[in-house]
Amino acid sequence: MARPVPSSHSLAVVARVQAALSAPGTPFAVTETPQGPRYTSGPAVLREVLEATLAHGDRPFLVLGENSYSYAEHYAAAAALAHRCLDRYGLRPGDRVAIAMRNLPEWQVAFWATQLAGLIAVPLNAWWSGEELGHALDDCSPRLIVADAERVERLGPWLAACGADRPWLLTVGVADAPVPGTERYERLPAPADGMPAPEVAVSPEDDATIMYTSGTTGRPKGVTATQSAWCAATMSPRFFAATAVLTAGREPAQATPQTALLTWPFFHVAAFTTLFPLMASGGTAVLLRKWDPALALELIARHEITAFTGVPTTALGLLDAVDRAQASLPSLATISTGGAAAPPELPRRIAERFAGRMEARNGYGLTETCGSVIASVGTRYFEFPGSIGRPSPAVSVRIADPSGAALPEGEVGELRLRGQAVFRGYWNNPQATAEAFADGWFRTGDLACLRDGELYIVDRIKDLVIRGGENVYCVEVEGVLHDHPAVADVAVLGVPHPVLGEEVAAVVLLRPGAHADADELRAHVAGRLAAFKVPAHVLFRTGPLPRNPTGKLLKRDLRAAVAAELAS
Repeated sequence: MARPVPSSHSLAVVARVQAALSAPGTPFAVTETPQGPRYTSGPAVLREVLEATLAHGDRPFLVLGENSYSYAEHYAAAAALAHRCLDRYGLRPGDRVAIAMRNLPEWQVAFWATQLAGLIAVPLNAWWSGEELGHALDDCSPRLIVADAERVERLGPWLAACGADRPWLLTVGVADAPVPGTERYERLPAPADGMPAPEVAVSPEDDATIMYTSGTTGRPKGVTATQSAWCAATMSPRFFAATAVLTAGREPAQATPQTALLTWPFFHVAAFTTLFPLMASGGTAVLLRKWDPALALELIARHEITAFTGVPTTALGLLDAVDRAQASLPSLATISTGGAAAPPELPRRIAERFAGRMEARNGYGLTETCGSVIASVGTRYFEFPGSIGRPSPAVSVRIADPSGAALPEGEVGELRLRGQAVFRGYWNNPQATAEAFADGWFRTGDLACLRDGELYIVDRIKDLVIRGGENVYCVEVEGVLHDHPAVADVAVLGVPHPVLGEEVAAVVLLRPGAHADADELRAHVAGRLAAFKVPAHVLFRTGPLPRNPTGKLLKRDLRAAVAAELAS
């Protein structure tokens, strides 16, 4: 990849390319509707997305260890399971199917079977405890659960409490049937050659999924998204990929199918942001049972992986492993991150470690938008690492003041979104749904500003620290601290103060063997930011900071511990 060109030029190039890609008559053209923009072409329902993959035949789709599913094998397995859902389990369109397992190929088989059968897929967080899984199952009332051995064990008490009203259970990798009404995936009849999917009428406005939020600010809510919303989600990553190809001066027709190391858990929407462009082009997803940077290096070399996708913490872990092993990774061409704020050091390290040959991308999306709807690609990300880029054509953006009025460019307000990819509402929670929307705009809860057509996330509204009337954006302070060479991880939050209302505290994890004290880190921040943003308290940790499985800091878990430490 060419080294960054002047920012005004690169911004103009990105804007010109994206305008051409979304012009009338092009694959990414949109139509304005009362609910916001929507793509004028592309798939109408997810079934069409899967059926299109039949063109890839025996190309490998999912690889885990020594096992793999080709596109043809994956489709056949999904079609067979869709028939079984309807014929054996007696499910009907609109019924829910909960999927609770690690990143196994069977996870994708189960998900796509629900789409072929007109059912609603409910991906469950594989890291949840039995109690947390039970809460979600009580909420969505599935008629079938597809689960691996670990989740089956955790679900034991919940299944026992169901009694005779328990849903069907389809296990993956479980030796014995734990309860009546259980089937083993490994014992299902082999898919018949050429068996078509069941003929089920599915509408674009039918619900396709219920995906639960991460619960970083409260109890998880079931995000209900339609077939149409997910079809928009299949288009947006392809739009950003086309932007990257064209802004780099390459011909889209010359692009070859990618092989991606997929570190996202399948229950996270970002996994689909990675999978959809692979499915469109016949690419391959190499899976990990759990994140292991040393194994990641081995897989990249063995499979000649071209794209790495994950949260910033896994990308930083990969770079650390590259440095330790002095690995060159000649096949790797792209590192994409999302799911959490990326520290400015990430693109800098990518550019330095790979001497400008690596492309980096940063995306923004939520469970409520079915994945990434905004992205920074090409040289722009290296030049302005704080930017999350420009939105996809089928989403409109507003930076709003507390009344909902649009703010002028450069001012900070709440990021609000509308368009095809935005979810329908929260399952069984009309109050939360009403609170999430204002005049048809989805309230993301993120503070942002718009500059030159690009978006910058400033902080979460709930994480904003107001110190003596001055706003302190925690993400900004975290970014500066991340730039200190001794800092491995950091969380900035507000703590109560009797006069100022709040003051700034930083919880820091140092790199192994590194040394820095509180005064040094405060001086580092003071050299770049205003005095009121400098942490009054710097607390050190010797173990990892609390994060959820997708890399988001769990600041609510830190606040009580920090308050107790400061009070002692």
